[in-house]
Amino acid sequence: MILDRTIPVVRQELSLRGIVLGVLITFLFTAANVFFGLKAGLTFATSIPAAVISMAILRGVRTATIQENNIVQTVASSAGTLSSIIFVLPGLVMVGWWTGFPYWISFTICALGGILGVMYSIPLRRALVTNSDLPYPEGVACAEVLKVGAQGAQGPGDAAASRAGLLAILWGSIASAAFALVIATQVFASDVADYFRVGSRNAITGYDFSLSFALFAVGHLIGLWTGIAMLAGLIIAWGGAVPYLTEGLTGTGSLELLASGVWRHQVRFIGAGTIGIAALWSLVKLGKPVLGGLRTALAASRARKAGAGASLPRTEQDIPIGMVAAITAACLVPIGWLLASVAASAGLGSVVPLLVVGGVAYIVLMSFFVAAVCGYMAGLIGASNSPLSGVGILVVIGAAVLLAVAVKPLLPASAGPALVAFALFVTAVIFAAATISNDNLQDLKTGQLVDATPWRQQVALLFGVIAGAAVIPPILGVLNRAYGFAGTPGASAHALAAPQAALISALAQGVLQGNLNWSMISVGVLIGVLGIVVDEVLKSRSRASLPPLAIGMGIYLPMSTTLIIVVGTVAGWAFDRRADRTRDPAQTKQLGVLLASGMIVGESLIGVLLAAIVVFSGKDAPLALVGPAFATASVWIGGAAFIASVGGLYYWLNRVSGPASRDRSAGRR
Repeated sequence: MILDRTIPVVRQELSLRGIVLGVLITFLFTAANVFFGLKAGLTFATSIPAAVISMAILRGVRTATIQENNIVQTVASSAGTLSSIIFVLPGLVMVGWWTGFPYWISFTICALGGILGVMYSIPLRRALVTNSDLPYPEGVACAEVLKVGAQGAQGPGDAAASRAGLLAILWGSIASAAFALVIATQVFASDVADYFRVGSRNAITGYDFSLSFALFAVGHLIGLWTGIAMLAGLIIAWGGAVPYLTEGLTGTGSLELLASGVWRHQVRFIGAGTIGIAALWSLVKLGKPVLGGLRTALAASRARKAGAGASLPRTEQDIPIGMVAAITAACLVPIGWLLASVAASAGLGSVVPLLVVGGVAYIVLMSFFVAAVCGYMAGLIGASNSPLSGVGILVVIGAAVLLAVAVKPLLPASAGPALVAFALFVTAVIFAAATISNDNLQDLKTGQLVDATPWRQQVALLFGVIAGAAVIPPILGVLNRAYGFAGTPGASAHALAAPQAALISALAQGVLQGNLNWSMISVGVLIGVLGIVVDEVLKSRSRASLPPLAIGMGIYLPMSTTLIIVVGTVAGWAFDRRADRTRDPAQTKQLGVLLASGMIVGESLIGVLLAAIVVFSGKDAPLALVGPAFATASVWIGGAAFIASVGGLYYWLNRVSGPASRDRSAGRR
């Protein structure tokens, strides 16, 4: 045993089987995240589910180690995080520039942006991980799961806990997948909704609960106060703005179509303004710590020149800074070629040199900036809670403004759509870097806590980026052909909302074409400022909060998405309250997280499978067993089945986690 601990060569860490397993898990979780992100505008963290699956599969392998399981979750989490590129890339379809997702162009954007994110975060590791007191909540939680799994190989109690975690993922996945499959038969309705007129001036409002296990699970994960903030945004949108703007409104179509049209074309921009100012406030608050972290990282790099890094302990060895610089420079060459190709094919030949030089410079500077900002935010509040949407908004507005000032005057008016597409290409590369750096430092924190070697993890991150970049474009293509995106020509009745992509593309068009709905955005900014003030006051006087970014999301996301998420936050809060009375509250709450993760994975994978069936069958509802006449019954049956299924899962989870104590102090007496 002593030899095993002292001779590094016998310890499995960056192994072929670990990389292969990580890539296989990557394909599943990336597909799930792409579908779910397009549907709900949210993605889920894949580190902990990947770690649990890895430990379960490698449990019987004698030479498997905690560090090897860490490599598996590192590969899977980086690829899962890269799926957040869907917040930008579908915008190219929405503005009419693409009709699908060209594989090699999409792959290049995802891969090169992701590699930049890995490279830029390497010099930040010592400052923001090793020599930092940032909490890294998700990184610490994943490390604890890995440690429990490693102990479980030696103790029956921990082994049982590990099995319970895997079962939570499996049952959550099976239940949500089965429910989504029945919805596809139309025996269960997909949502419970009604729209109606209110007041003396016949304003329109309504309610819409999506019967989605995945959305419900997101509510469980995000916490009560975030859910309350989203509910506040929903009330602003559908209790105030939509009724006000639909007073006396008449026209063809149902009340749902009239109200949704007003929300989509006007009220949504209120949410955009709120999200934008909330993101800006987050960056302002983080400015000083981020600059301090950058100064420390640069000082550490200077101190490690001339081969000094070789004398560092194994747990402090990164990919050499010279290799980081070389890989970064190598990425910029194909990025420049991509931008030149886009500009030339768009008929912008006269300004191609200006666009390429300016675009590459903007990508270099902004991607490093967002890598630092997102890395710090991930350490402070967790990768899942970082306002990536806000970062994307600021990046695309910056790109669009620069193009409007420096390039647009040199071109005819007909070049406007091409400039919009160019702004989205640049934003997509930067956003890929932002998403990876947002996750990268969380993984490196996990590695630090489980005695991993940083450079091996960084290599694993590169494998994850390539795997994610390879699988994202075909999944996007299948979903686009099956459902389409809301607001685009030819989209089906089940079109995916892709809310962030819609917002970012609308902002690029608005800035470059001069038709941005500034009045609604201004209202949103005022609401955001008020939300910031209320949130700061609440946090200064109590443990409560009202995140302004969540308020903006409540306004911006479809009501069917928001309402069921709010229900999930209440259920998650009640479960955590009950967990506090069990023998092991932390472990019980972790089981709730794994169950919720399973719900998201199961429904999302079925969504991708159904999309493939739709594409190959050529039918909108190929699995339908009943017709429109069954619609009313399907609402009642689906609603009752949803409540019973969710209740059954929580009941099972409560039994697995052990009985709650009526009085925790009784044991002390």
